[in-house]
Amino acid sequence: MYPDLSFFLKEVFGINLLLPIKTFGLFMAISFMGAYWVMYKELKRKTIEKLMPLETIIVKTGKKSTLNDLILYIVFGFFIGYKLGLVLSDYGTFANDPQVVIFSLSGNFIAGLIGAVLFGLYIYRDYSRKEEIKEVEVTTGAYDLHLGNFTAIAAIAGILGAKIFHNLENIDELIEDPIGSLLSFSGLTFYGGLICAAIGVIYYSKKKNIPLVPLLDCFAPAMMLAYGIGRVGCHLSGDGDWGIENVWPKPDLIAFLPDWFWSYDYPHNVVNAGELLPGATSDHFQRHLVPSVFPTALYEAITCILLFFMLWSLRKKIKTPGLLFGIYLFINGLERFLIEKIRVNPDYHFFGIAATQATIISIALMFGGIAMIWYALKQNKKPTNNVIT
Repeated sequence: MYPDLSFFLKEVFGINLLLPIKTFGLFMAISFMGAYWVMYKELKRKTIEKLMPLETIIVKTGKKSTLNDLILYIVFGFFIGYKLGLVLSDYGTFANDPQVVIFSLSGNFIAGLIGAVLFGLYIYRDYSRKEEIKEVEVTTGAYDLHLGNFTAIAAIAGILGAKIFHNLENIDELIEDPIGSLLSFSGLTFYGGLICAAIGVIYYSKKKNIPLVPLLDCFAPAMMLAYGIGRVGCHLSGDGDWGIENVWPKPDLIAFLPDWFWSYDYPHNVVNAGELLPGATSDHFQRHLVPSVFPTALYEAITCILLFFMLWSLRKKIKTPGLLFGIYLFINGLERFLIEKIRVNPDYHFFGIAATQATIISIALMFGGIAMIWYALKQNKKPTNNVIT
């Protein structure tokens, strides 16, 4: 396993280079970039097909920075310098645990002042210039106007929701180490992120009068791809999203696959779970699971990337608005419901029935998907024109 990029470089290439890039965070960034690309392609296609509206906006050219911009740049410059000074003076600590350094109150005050001056001077040139402001009408679509905002809202609300749901699911860990639990980039509950991101995106689309149903169809393959890529990061980093103990012999049906595909011990996992590895000289990412477990994150990564290609192949064939999103909800819920049977998660108890948080939400998603499919098919039978003119 590779808790950070340094482990990967050392194991694969034999290069000893201390880097602050965490494997899980890297793949999270890649997942957002993949989702952004899919959303851009789909929003642009639906705009061309007149399923999403064009918008005319006024763009001001020659507009200079305001006093608020100047103040903001100075404050931002101070923060960058304040933290950068700390990073340069204690790089080892930063590389091993960057989020703690970034979110701590520690820093270098002199470097902060230098950063404030440099950023302030940079923006002051624009603030002090004198040019005539011109207004130009531009007609474009949501893929240019709103996609960046959609991505930012989904990222911020998604990460917050994922942390909130994870901490609710693991309340004992939160009580034991509240700061570590809140600041750690590992331990993110996907469904918490999905729910909060969806609320944020729906609110924004309503506020901007963007048609919601075709928008949701654009999100379906994007979210499936992002989830699949994110699960690759979970597996490679060993972030705790693994399965139950697996001491059974590998079935003959998958005998051609490597043993770790069936049962894996996640050496050097990022959550430092399990027993010390033989010959370990420290406790820093030097543990593995005994006995081995089902690598459920790997199973989900493969499944969801394949499901993405399925949704991507169906997107042009399905003409009924909302139907693709309904299919996404159902297969997403079904996939997670099945994987929960061999996955480690704490149970909730309702009326004598034990079920994990993800199991409950996955069942709700399957019912939601069925309801969305029914609604889409019902609406499609009505003699109305769904094309936006």
